[in-house]
Amino acid sequence: MRVAVIGANGQLGSDLVEVFSNDKDFEVIPLTHKDLDVTDFESLKILKEIKPEVIINTAAYVRVDDAEVYPEKAFQVNAVGALNVARIANEIDAINIYISTDYVFDGTKGEPYTEEDTPNPINVYGTSKYAGEIFTRNYSPKHYIIRVASLYGKAGARGKGGNFVEWVIEKAKRGEELKIVDDQFMSPTYTKDVARVLREFLKIEPEFGVYHMANEGLCSWYEFTKVIFKILEWDVEIKPIKSSELNRLAKRPRFSALRNKKLERLGLKMRPWKEALREYLKEKEHL
Repeated sequence: MRVAVIGANGQLGSDLVEVFSNDKDFEVIPLTHKDLDVTDFESLKILKEIKPEVIINTAAYVRVDDAEVYPEKAFQVNAVGALNVARIANEIDAINIYISTDYVFDGTKGEPYTEEDTPNPINVYGTSKYAGEIFTRNYSPKHYIIRVASLYGKAGARGKGGNFVEWVIEKAKRGEELKIVDDQFMSPTYTKDVARVLREFLKIEPEFGVYHMANEGLCSWYEFTKVIFKILEWDVEIKPIKSSELNRLAKRPRFSALRNKKLERLGLKMRPWKEALREYLKEKEHL
């Protein structure tokens, strides 16, 4: 199966390229920003020459607070970019995979969101991603919308300059005070696990639609941080704070944990988040 990965040098994209390349069933075409720009429809015409059977679009504007100030930037990449990819995918009859987010939900449910729950984003970033979902669904019939959550991976998020795990480790190394919110709950997810499960998912080729793909379980950012240092066996003081104390521009959903209900039906499983975190820390040679 010929798979084009857009955003191939990003946090998720780089793991997708690595995992898919190690499987003889797939031929991977890694595409970075130098090769194409999802916001420029003309540049996407390269896909007509490549003729992939599957396009995985990981390109995203992920600066949640900046999106409140520059909404057009978020919509240009996350929505218009998704529309452009969907149109090309439809033209070349390719399966279109759009990577979405837990932030399409408002966080008021109080238990993990399933694929059946209705999105209601409460910030610009989430709204732009939801618009991308709608364009994907309506402009490319052969589509999978894959919602992931609170990603961390070896490459780090270029748009954010790293990932949360590395950020807290660096702060601890410098002896800086760690103040972490304890009233926001999510499903921390290792990008390599998404890549592995997506690979198996594509071999099954289930019915088109929306699927959640997050590591099992949930925690607050404060608990996540505590577990990072527990695994590392570092004695680090972590101060729990409320999200209201941070004065951030964008509202965050209080509870955006995901349940992989449709994956479970397929017999596919994302492992518990603590197991995934331990492997990540080993891979990054923190252990």
